[in-house]
Amino acid sequence: MMEKKTLLITGGAGFIGSHVIRLFVNKYPGYKIINLDKLTYAGNLENVKDIQDAPNYEFVKGDIVDDIFVLELFNKYKFDGVIHLAAESHVDRSISNPTEFIKTNIVGTVNLLNAARDIWKGNIEGKMFYHISTDEVYGSLAEEGLFVEETSYDPRSPYSASKASSDHLVRAYFHTFKLPVVITNCSNNYGPNQFPEKLIPLAINNIKEKKPIPIYGKGENIRDWLFVEDHANAIDLVFHKGTVGETYNIGGNNEWTNIDLIHSLCKIMDKKLEREEGESAKLITFVKDRAGHDLRYAIDSSKIQKDLGWEPSLQFEEGMDKTVDWYLANSEWMNHILSGDYEKYYTEQYQKR
Repeated sequence: MMEKKTLLITGGAGFIGSHVIRLFVNKYPGYKIINLDKLTYAGNLENVKDIQDAPNYEFVKGDIVDDIFVLELFNKYKFDGVIHLAAESHVDRSISNPTEFIKTNIVGTVNLLNAARDIWKGNIEGKMFYHISTDEVYGSLAEEGLFVEETSYDPRSPYSASKASSDHLVRAYFHTFKLPVVITNCSNNYGPNQFPEKLIPLAINNIKEKKPIPIYGKGENIRDWLFVEDHANAIDLVFHKGTVGETYNIGGNNEWTNIDLIHSLCKIMDKKLEREEGESAKLITFVKDRAGHDLRYAIDSSKIQKDLGWEPSLQFEEGMDKTVDWYLANSEWMNHILSGDYEKYYTEQYQKR
């Protein structure tokens, strides 16, 4: 018999959230999936238009910072589970406007925790509050070593500090109120539908348009990269099979310096666009380094691999090839982002119905 659940997925119009929404809507037809998104600059309903008419999917526009709205939503739908992805997530924006990150990432998370605690009072059987975080909470690594689940937190930016705070609060609700929670901390994601202020889609678009590719400092910062669909599959596993109260690190075991990554991307783009080899690399432009720029992040994913059997399905080269193909095939999506027209989609699809 098909299991029936009503799930709240926050931030489901965003990059990672849209892939999670698509996976759950298609894989679990017995689930009712509510996508809650504020539709700020990174929330784009075009990301989920392929499943918007699915019978088990519903979109709700709203802000998790509004505690009354959040509680009313929980009372209306009586959620069995929450997958919490909604967050301000761009480090540069957190440096220019830290307060927004405090509101969304900390206050918003507490509002969701309070609503879940209220609605699940005395009946936590089969319930789950799944909080999705980042490897940036751990701070910066030297050239050796990996982040493990027990690594002490040492956030260096307003973004990572706000995510670290929300992680602590989720754990506090588990220990103090026995709320059934699970947390994952993931490395950098890449793939289709990523907002083009992030390194890879920004570089792809700039190469295509023959514009400068900005690289912070000397491009020596190292990140561990994971294809977004592999992250969505990990989220599915953790939600259904993860142990309450546990933390799982999710990574691609795939470290690249920024400059090496961009050189690799330039080679792929030269081939795809039938340009002379080395032509795109001439666009690389070094800019002043970001304030407090962490040198290296790298995740040890052995716990989730051992406990839940998850591992990345794609090698980086294959994932990058798929990613480039998607952006080149979806230039209209990119044009809507760059022109701001993507913001009209909500009005056209929902307010005129």
